[in-house]
Amino acid sequence: MHQKWTRLSTETVLTTPYYTVSHDRYVLPTGDVGHYHYIDIAGSAMVVPVLDSGELVLVRQHRYLMRRDSLEFPAGGMKQGSEALCTAQEELREEAGYLARTWERIGQFAPYNGASNEMCQVFVARGLEQVGAQPDPTEEMALVLLTPDALREGIARGEVWDGMTLASFHLFQVVA
Repeated sequence: MHQKWTRLSTETVLTTPYYTVSHDRYVLPTGDVGHYHYIDIAGSAMVVPVLDSGELVLVRQHRYLMRRDSLEFPAGGMKQGSEALCTAQEELREEAGYLARTWERIGQFAPYNGASNEMCQVFVARGLEQVGAQPDPTEEMALVLLTPDALREGIARGEVWDGMTLASFHLFQVVA
């Protein structure tokens, strides 16, 4: 087991409504002092929505930084002090336009643990009722319904490349 680093100080570099960029000074067990810059995020929640037919509900949306469209499960960042399940429910409603009768938490993962302390909580939503999407003004989304086999094929062809969707689908296949 590795010895722990000791934090000497933390400085906030930038604060946005969604995350904070922080800078820590630390000392290693060797006595060497270092600097660590990271994104401090309250967390996120992703939903694997399952229709009664067994099809999965995904959304296609444009990802600005990647300069292309992405096929993803509904997800969103948690606001400070919010609960993961509430965030998952809000995102399913906003992005995909569904409410769910049952919710099951199937796991969690760290999307980018070298640069962020974010943990993504993953939920399966069943008993879906379509009520109409209400995306944020910056979100343009189209619903895509896929069987689990079709999603696996899309992953194999490189058409589904969002890391959080890949991790959540893996959890769904293993746990749910």
